[in-house]
Amino acid sequence: MPPAYILAIETSCDETAAAVLKDGGVILSDIIYSQADIHKKYGGVVPEVASRKHLDVISQVVSEAMGEAGLKLAELDAVAATYGPGLAGALLAGLSYAKGLAYAIKKPLIGVNHIEGHICANFLSESAPPPPFVCLVASGGHTHLVAVNGHTDYRVIGKTRDDACGEAFDKTARALGLGYPGGPIIDAISKTGDPASINFPRAMTGDFTNFSFSGLKSAAVNHINKTVSAGAAVNAADVAASFQRAVVDVLVEKTVSACKFYKMDVIALSGGVASNSALRAAMSAACGANGFRLYMPPPALCTDNAAMIARRAFFDCAAGRFDDLSLNADPGLRLD
Repeated sequence: MPPAYILAIETSCDETAAAVLKDGGVILSDIIYSQADIHKKYGGVVPEVASRKHLDVISQVVSEAMGEAGLKLAELDAVAATYGPGLAGALLAGLSYAKGLAYAIKKPLIGVNHIEGHICANFLSESAPPPPFVCLVASGGHTHLVAVNGHTDYRVIGKTRDDACGEAFDKTARALGLGYPGGPIIDAISKTGDPASINFPRAMTGDFTNFSFSGLKSAAVNHINKTVSAGAAVNAADVAASFQRAVVDVLVEKTVSACKFYKMDVIALSGGVASNSALRAAMSAACGANGFRLYMPPPALCTDNAAMIARRAFFDCAAGRFDDLSLNADPGLRLD
């Protein structure tokens, strides 16, 4: 059987990414153009700015991905793109480019759910987790617990009722004046702080079907404001460490509880927050204590990237499932 080559494009938020995958597992290229420095001055992603920047750089990013892969467009077997969920304009930038390219080179189109892409980042490893397993999808836009019963068989068993955990990281970092993106900054500064110094709330403990991080975010902001109002100095490292521990405690407890309830012994992590060092350490310790196996993509494959989109697309390509050119972006696309 000849090799299958898939070009994937990911533009759901503020990264313009393109990757070429061979046979669903060999990453020939994975190019990411980050807009973090552009949005840093605003304290978060500005959708219109993100969309326009995608349009500016997408051709260059795709060209670089194809060049690094050493392939010509005619050698591709399919073109894939994220079509939701995400920012409407950002999604349209990538999907429209992919549709135009697929039409021009007469190759099939595959639309990919961004959340499914994150899950499939785990299948890019040589030691990929064998389904069934429980996957925690933790990012700036999503906090899901998913029962992965097969490579394309997913069932949401828990998700946030308000803010995603990554969003709470960003907003707490902004309140501390630490900048954007907040997750990596809080992770770094927490290493010098005392995670037991402030007793921040843990919401919905004992219920793995729901998450809530808006109360925790508000508690952190209120603590900062009260400290400043009292004329005292805010210990940013202690606030960051205590906030991070509260998030990690909830994510670990609920993931382990779900695994026990569904009688599974394998846990996988995905999404940008899955690169958080405290979460990776705490989940590893919890899995060791409970006899579970833990799978974690390398940090570079946790954040938004196109290799994970190509991996998810490969399963559809292998099964002969393709989309027509009428496929539209769906910012509110659900997993369930």
